[in-house]
Amino acid sequence: MPPIRVLLAEDHALVRAGFRALLEDLPDIAVVGEASDGQEALRLVAELHPDVVLMDIAMSGVNGLEATGRIVQTWPDVRVVILSMHANEEYVWQALCAGARGYLLKDAGIGELELAVRAVAAGDTYLSPPISKQVIAGYIGRTGIAAPGRPGAADLQIPLTPRQRQVLQLLAEGHNVKEIARQLDISEKTVETHRTQIMERLQIFDLPGLVRYVLRVGLVKAE
Repeated sequence: MPPIRVLLAEDHALVRAGFRALLEDLPDIAVVGEASDGQEALRLVAELHPDVVLMDIAMSGVNGLEATGRIVQTWPDVRVVILSMHANEEYVWQALCAGARGYLLKDAGIGELELAVRAVAAGDTYLSPPISKQVIAGYIGRTGIAAPGRPGAADLQIPLTPRQRQVLQLLAEGHNVKEIARQLDISEKTVETHRTQIMERLQIFDLPGLVRYVLRVGLVKAE
């Protein structure tokens, strides 16, 4: 049987090196590539077509959630495991809604890392044990398997388009309108329109509030 081919996507080189060292000690698992951001992860998935991607949730540019969504839409047989320091319901829900097949806490041991990789490679879903029953129950409720009267996923999804999420992330990272327009190859007027629509949809009308929102849902790291 061929080894499980794993791609690492993590913006900290030392963390990537640690995961690579752990994975290379496991039988029948091979690390085929490393990416330092979401855009590079997308390129390497297209080039290498791994079985499993271990994806950091918060990276600059294209974050882990956006990259996960694109991967599962374009390469549905590639399974993504989100790597995160956070066990709260909001982070887990965002990852699963993006299409991730697993959610692994970064302080997990080698045995749990192996379980996660093998489980998702086999087509199963893996969630780190510290993620409570309440978190899982909350996700199930949000996806429509809830008791009557509870909202489903359609009511609770982030009410933004993929482009608006890109603009929101770049705003929160400190980029100005001109820089965002250049990076996304759109006009400054279009960026300003997106910013206005984002504020209206989220009902947040100042930049610090937008930054707090982005940190809460895990699109960027709190440095």
